[in-house]
Order: sequence, then structure tokens, then C-alpha cells
Amino acid sequence: MNQLASLAELGFIFIFSLTNLFFLRKVARKINLVDKPNARKLHEGTVPLVGGLSICLSILFFLLTIAPLTSQVLIYTASIILLVTVGVIDDKYDISFKIRFLVQGVLSIVMMTMANLDLHTIGNILGTGDIVLGPFSYIVTVIAVIGAINAFNMVDGIDGLLGGLSIVTFSGLGVLMLMYGFTDIAYFCLVIIVAIVPYILFNLGLLGRQHKVFMGDAGSMLIGFTVIWMLLMATQEPSSEMRPVTALWLIAIPLMDMAAIMIRRIRRGDSPFKPDREHLHHICQRLGLSSRQTLAAISLAAACLAGIGIVGELLNVPEYLMLIGFVVLFLLYLYALTHIWVLTSKFRRGQANQQANQQAAIDNN
Repeated sequence: MNQLASLAELGFIFIFSLTNLFFLRKVARKINLVDKPNARKLHEGTVPLVGGLSICLSILFFLLTIAPLTSQVLIYTASIILLVTVGVIDDKYDISFKIRFLVQGVLSIVMMTMANLDLHTIGNILGTGDIVLGPFSYIVTVIAVIGAINAFNMVDGIDGLLGGLSIVTFSGLGVLMLMYGFTDIAYFCLVIIVAIVPYILFNLGLLGRQHKVFMGDAGSMLIGFTVIWMLLMATQEPSSEMRPVTALWLIAIPLMDMAAIMIRRIRRGDSPFKPDREHLHHICQRLGLSSRQTLAAISLAAACLAGIGIVGELLNVPEYLMLIGFVVLFLLYLYALTHIWVLTSKFRRGQANQQANQQAAIDNN
């Protein structure tokens, strides 16, 4: 009976999210809450920025009508309402990133003081015992919250990518929580995935190009905030069992892409928040992959990295080895990004030579 009830709940949330999108996209066009093409945004026509708003409403519906109303749930609910409101205002009026950071910082303080969620330990990453941050936990938590929110915000560059990476993260976290017996958290991960799926259908144009929508900053900030909230619950609460280092692998692609891009911008003397077209998805497209191929390749890579984290967690691989592996992978990624023009030129020359050889073989025959 419980399984049937859960399936009914998930089905209703899917329909709720789907219906929201049909309605909200019409409202968005009336109030001009749309994304317009420019030098960095190469889509055709104006596209409603309501994906995140729809997901937020679906999550709120679940939390306020189905989930138990604990103090943490109420604090999380109030936090995402504020965050998504700021995101919608940003989508419409393009407010300063300083205001967004201020709101994100305030919410991180609320998370610590009212929800009792903070990054107080980073685990046994040196092999000498758990490292407790003590008074530094507050500063590290603020950085972690702002970092996670903006990692998912910055990765939202092609159709379906933010939705795909979000599903990878919530799926990985849900699997681990289910194995550790935290069924409520695992079920909430599934609820979020179900709420995201209709957005992906609209975003990829699978229901018709005329119904296309974008996530918007409201959605990417909602996803990032929810991810860090749940990762802190999974790794920092007294009853938690998941190791902090595993969290890095569950959000590997957004985290590495953000860090590498910001390091490269700072080296050039630019602002780390200056937009550009040097993200992983841009690189994949320069290598000749289509948007759909890029989506598939990056989502598969994220799933593989999350899989490494899950396997390492379940096999209890020493945390210092998991951290070393992650750092090495990041350094390789940073090197590739720094030398991307050289690597891209070599790749294209290799492709051209291969095509020329194939054509010569055809001509000889």
C-alpha cells in the first residue's frame, strides 16, 4: 500500500510540474520573464525562464502537503522561497552578482544557526582521524553554500545539461541514502528528480519547440542550494554515515568546471565572475560535438564520477585516496582547459588527417 501511495504521489508531482510549465510559460511571456539571444546566448527567439519556478512550486507542494513539517523542512521551505524570488528578479532585471552573493550568504547563516547544518568536519582526509573545523566551520560553510549554488548556476549553458547533472547528483545521493537506511532523504531525492523531468522535456523541445523553456538563475540557484543542503544532511548530522569526500564526486563536473574557469579568469586578470564561452560544454562543441552529443558526453562523465564516489563509499576506500584521486583529476582537467586551444587544434588536425586518409583509400580503390 505504501509503495502504491508513493507511486501515486510521484505521478501527481510529475503532472503538477508538467502542468505548471504549460501555465507559467504563458505568464512569463506576458510579464517579459524571458531570455533573449545575445553574443553568449545563441538560441532562437525569446524563451520563458520558468523551469526553476516550476520545480520550486513542485517541491513546495510536496513539502507542504505530503512531507512531515519539521523545523528543518520549514526553514528549507522559507529559504528556497527567498532564493527563487531573488532568482526570478535576477532573471527579469539582471541584478548585481553582489546582491545574489549577499542573499546566498545570509541563507548559509540561516542554515547554520536555525537548521543546525554546517560543515564542521571534512572527514579523515589525511588518514590521521577526522578533521574538525571548529570555529572555522562557519566560514567554510558559507564558502561551500555559495560555491555549490554558483557551480550549478555556471554549468547551465546548453539544453538539458543542468537538468541532467542535477539528476546524476540526486540519483547518486539517493542511492547512498537508501543503502544507509535514510529512506526519507532518498525519497525526497526521487521527488526532486520527478519534478525536474518535465522541465527537461520542455527544455529539449521534446514536447515541441514552441514549448521550450529555460531554467533561469532561479532554478540553478534552487538546485545548487538544495544539493548543498542535502549533502550537509548526509555528511554532517550526528546520525549521518556518508563521508564528506564522497560529496565531491557527486558534484564533480559542476565543481571542477567552476573552479577551473575561475582560476583561468583570475590568471588572465579578469573578474572570476565575468561570463565567457570557455566552459566544458563550449569545449565539447568546439571539438565538433552537437548539443545533444555534448549533453550525453558530459552527463555520462558525471555519472561515471558519481559512480566512483559511490563505489569508494561502499567499499570504504580510504578518504585520503579518494581525495587524492579527485585532486589529480581536477589538475588534469585544469591543464586541459588551460591548453584547450592547442589540444583542440591537434584534435582537429587529427580528424582532418584521418578523413584525408580515408578519402585517399577510397580514391585508390
